[in-house]
Amino acid sequence: MEKLENSRLAYFANKIAVSSEPGLTNAQLMLHNFDLKPVEPERRQWGAWNFVGFWISDSFNINTWMISSSMVANGLSWWQSWLCVWIGYVMSATFICMTGRIGATYHIPFPVVSRASFGIWGALWPVFNRAAMACIWYGVQSWIGGECVSLMIRSIWTSYENVPNSMPNSSGTVTRDFVSFFLFWACSLPAIWFPVHKIRHLFTAKAYFVPPAGIAFFIWSIVKAHGIGPIVHQPSAKHGGELGWAMVQGIMSSIANFATLIVNDPDFARFARKPRDALWSQFITIPVGFAVTSFIGIIVSSSSAVIYGDAIWNPLSLLTYFLVNPNTGKTANGPARFGVFIISFAFALAQLGTNIAANSVSAGTDMTALLPRYLNIRRGGYICAAVGLAMCPWYFFPTAMYKSITYTFTNRNLLSTSNNFTTYLSAYSVFLSSIAGVIICDYYVVRRGYYQIKDLYSARKTAPYYFTYGFHWRGYTAYICGILINIVGFVGAIGKPVPQGAKYIYNINYFAGFLVASLTYWILCKISPIPACSGRWMEVGDEIGNVSVAYGAEGYEDDSVSADSGKFKGDEEGQPTVRERQVGKEDFSTGMEMGIGCSL
Repeated sequence: MEKLENSRLAYFANKIAVSSEPGLTNAQLMLHNFDLKPVEPERRQWGAWNFVGFWISDSFNINTWMISSSMVANGLSWWQSWLCVWIGYVMSATFICMTGRIGATYHIPFPVVSRASFGIWGALWPVFNRAAMACIWYGVQSWIGGECVSLMIRSIWTSYENVPNSMPNSSGTVTRDFVSFFLFWACSLPAIWFPVHKIRHLFTAKAYFVPPAGIAFFIWSIVKAHGIGPIVHQPSAKHGGELGWAMVQGIMSSIANFATLIVNDPDFARFARKPRDALWSQFITIPVGFAVTSFIGIIVSSSSAVIYGDAIWNPLSLLTYFLVNPNTGKTANGPARFGVFIISFAFALAQLGTNIAANSVSAGTDMTALLPRYLNIRRGGYICAAVGLAMCPWYFFPTAMYKSITYTFTNRNLLSTSNNFTTYLSAYSVFLSSIAGVIICDYYVVRRGYYQIKDLYSARKTAPYYFTYGFHWRGYTAYICGILINIVGFVGAIGKPVPQGAKYIYNINYFAGFLVASLTYWILCKISPIPACSGRWMEVGDEIGNVSVAYGAEGYEDDSVSADSGKFKGDEEGQPTVRERQVGKEDFSTGMEMGIGCSL
């Protein structure tokens, strides 16, 4: 009976297993499947314009629309807050291009990239951290998308606002809001089905439809207010050092809004036809797209102050007022309701695109790395959606924050909620900045662009990325140091008394975490060199085709030793190393097989 049960269990396990390369060991099956392997040439379909469309579509969302609200509430003038957005997103674009180049060059996702910095098994923690947060944000973004759906339905049937509530007070929501959320969540599921190299068409469609709807909202608000309102004439409430630190905080909040995408940009950039396609298209489009969306949000909010007496930063709240005037209680006429429907649909599409780009694909890729034998990106994406539903996002702090902004408009409430918003973003970015610092320093400074792709899928103890029991102690030490530098300041940000110096450090939290993690990693690698490095800049990803990683496959050799033990092939006296040879097409296989001690 036991034998029968074991055989049935084995049959079921094999039945649900995803496809992988033949000949892999059990350990390798925990490191490799179709969605983790280097993208073969026929799937590299993202050109420069696809990245432009991707970022234009991603820039138009409710988070970006309101990003300046916290800065204006913190005492900046509109143009100072907008300048912070420009500076912050130029810096974010720089980080994006740095991590994206790794994926675009070697055509590997973030979970595989992180193995070079944190170890074959050590990479699982950064991957799990990113996957967990992606699932939480998927639920939160879906809840916001549900508010868009609610507006769409109300613009057709105004009685939807008064749907009887059958849910208990303890549930934290009402029937109307839950139904809207569930409709958005359910309608998002088909988009998860498509493979990443084809989902680019969703972002292209969003890029054509959503920005014009935002511009229409912009014009409609100005016309309705007969001007652009008082916010553009409001001077800064801060001066001198206070003004400088307020602008620094604004810049950091812009970067924090991008912290998740900075680390997982290789998940998309790996589908680039060539590295250049993922460079200028991202570096230019990101600051322009996000700054334009922020500018529209500023002007529309300023116009709302003329119409209703208070600046309404949340666009969904303003659309609600367009639908039913709060002063007179009068419902809008047919053309106005149609306009609210179209703009609400645009915001719903914007939320869908953002959720797919920043959350479901990222979570799916990360979950694939956590259990590659049984999960692929599609299955991981649906698990992410299930977690987003099961977690009841209306209970979470960010949702409460959004609802507070949605239904309250006084300056006091806006200041409170927007400060909570930036505090939450900053706390999240502290962890991700350390991960980004280790990965970027490892690739650009320590390894000088050189990866041994096959060994990133090797679980042998002699492999150069195995380090110590599969964990890279240098990477983890640097990661922890990058977090610790911000811990005291974070305690101060939530209202506890801390030294003023810690607050100043936390004001530049992303840079503090990034620089400390990077510098610590470089020092540790200088003291204790690691293998598989180059003495000069050497990216060999251009020659990657259909890579076979099975032990004994053509071109695969494993004659190196682990990262924390002795010599590596090519280190013997008189033998050429990566530092001494030119790697062309004819030398690619040899270069990929060599494990080289790193000399900085």
